[in-house]
Amino acid sequence: MSNVPTTPRANRTVHHPTTPATNRLNSSHITQASPHYTTTRRHSLYGVEDRVVVDPGSRIWKVGFSGEGKPRDVFFAAGKEAQALWKLSRTSDPQARLEEDKMLEVRLRHCLRSVFHDSLLTDPKARKVIIIETPLLPMYIKEMMARILFENQVPSVSFAPSHLLSLMAVGRITGLVIDCGHLESVALPIFAGRPLFPRIQTTPLAGERLTSHLRALLLMFATYLPPPTSLSAAINVPAANRATRVPPEVLSDLVVEEIKTRCCFVGPALDSRAKFQEEYNAAAGGGADSSSASSDVDMMNVDAESTSSHAGFESTTSSQAGEVSSEFSIITNSQAESSVPVSSTVRSEGYLEALASMYKKHSTATDLKMRVTPVQQTGTGMGTLIIPGWIRERAAEVLFEGDVDESSLAETILNALLKIPVDLRKTLASSILVSGGTAMLPGFIPRLHSEIIRSLLTPTPPPSRNSDSSKRRPTLPQYDKYSTLRPLMPYFAILDNPSPPTAQSERARGNAGKAPAFTPAMLAWVGGSLAGALKTGGSEVIRENWDELGEEGDESNVHADDAMDISELTTTATPKKSNILPDWTRSPLRPGAPSAIAAKLGAPAAGAHAAVPSTPSTPAPPSTSFNFSRSRSSVAT
Repeated sequence: MSNVPTTPRANRTVHHPTTPATNRLNSSHITQASPHYTTTRRHSLYGVEDRVVVDPGSRIWKVGFSGEGKPRDVFFAAGKEAQALWKLSRTSDPQARLEEDKMLEVRLRHCLRSVFHDSLLTDPKARKVIIIETPLLPMYIKEMMARILFENQVPSVSFAPSHLLSLMAVGRITGLVIDCGHLESVALPIFAGRPLFPRIQTTPLAGERLTSHLRALLLMFATYLPPPTSLSAAINVPAANRATRVPPEVLSDLVVEEIKTRCCFVGPALDSRAKFQEEYNAAAGGGADSSSASSDVDMMNVDAESTSSHAGFESTTSSQAGEVSSEFSIITNSQAESSVPVSSTVRSEGYLEALASMYKKHSTATDLKMRVTPVQQTGTGMGTLIIPGWIRERAAEVLFEGDVDESSLAETILNALLKIPVDLRKTLASSILVSGGTAMLPGFIPRLHSEIIRSLLTPTPPPSRNSDSSKRRPTLPQYDKYSTLRPLMPYFAILDNPSPPTAQSERARGNAGKAPAFTPAMLAWVGGSLAGALKTGGSEVIRENWDELGEEGDESNVHADDAMDISELTTTATPKKSNILPDWTRSPLRPGAPSAIAAKLGAPAAGAHAAVPSTPSTPAPPSTSFNFSRSRSSVAT
């Protein structure tokens, strides 16, 4: 019997699929992110798990959810006007101040409602809120924000300092943080998660000062090409014949902001002040004017903004010359031309001309042409604004040259180091962090580091004017403010320096440029997102406590209106709503200390509590520092 041929088949190994018994946490490295989210963590669609993080600046707001790497929305608080919600100063007229507060409340209410209904599309009743505040935020603005949020039924509001959150974003809990915002630049030392608020230093040299200085330079030195009146004029009339000075109406807030953010950068440091005085004297023309000019330069700083603090800008090509002089002043926005002497104005213009000639010699940037909206719409196109290259490169010099009244950014950092204890100076000097929107200018952080080192160098004595009198008088030692900080020069390091110099010490080598690649403007928001995800934060104000305190406050006001007796006022006085908000300017009373009302009545310190038994104690202000005992290891790594 013949064998029937068959197809050879290999022995197959039967595989029975089973559920892997490995732990999910052990295999988390292969988990892929959801296409709808940039992270692999769970997002709660409903509930209070993800907090709303709001960074309310005076001009720009950043909002989003905790646990995310970047905010969901960034917008101007005042809309397309690009104006600040509040200023550093307030009017002295009570009626005008009341109107300003009402207008501010309307704008804040619109912004906060836009956060929930336009930017985040979430219900405010189901989300806790983290407000990132600057240390010098006025208390009435903070109370206004809390009242608006609680009127929208927010469960709770937490206030966290922006400097501490910026430090958390780079994985540190100790460092010296300088926040270069729009209204002011604030330097705050932080040690072990504790902000040293009494050692805070501030200067008004910030984004607003840079904007006003840039606007003044453009009005004086930039060129404007209006659109041709007709299509034939665009071909027949050359552009040089149409060139004029820049009208003030062309430089709106949005245009100046776009020029500052897209065209400007920070150049290297200039030469010494002595060389600048020589160039100024040469530009002044010598003779009798040169001696007076040199004396003026000795009294004035190299900074164009501080030097022109007593002189306005005068335009000769516009009918609104007086308005330009007062509104677009080099140093202030409210100084009238009538109070400025003519000789002072001429000297300031001569100084700016010498400043421009020196900047042109030391500038390598090219001129830029920018399309702008013309003052009068002729229907033939857009106007052209020619921005000189030296303005693009040297407009930010105003931030690095201070005077007696206004410290520069480098001096602000050094002044903060002088305030802290000696044993903390080396640690904080090697852990400097720069945050804020103004710090996003290209070359800003490397220039700040060089200015810090430059300020610590031994100052050269000024040349003597009268050689005969100088020989008779004994030579006095020159005042050296930062002599105690000079040994720290090898240890200075900026954590987010994109191009750190060669380190002179191991401590500086280990810290310079080691921060994560977050933009300086986003550091505070990223830190707030991290704090919300780790469930670590400052004091939390619950809505129920706010409402109860509000009802008690209303009842106390009724009693206070019915009777004006001081004894009844003391028995019905209740804490204000602002007392439950964190405020580092109010330190808690020591145990056994008498209350303020008892001290006014003349009650003894020991029996203060017996003199006013029904007076509720004022709650101690909540602490503004974070508790890192639970998550210090995760943050430090």
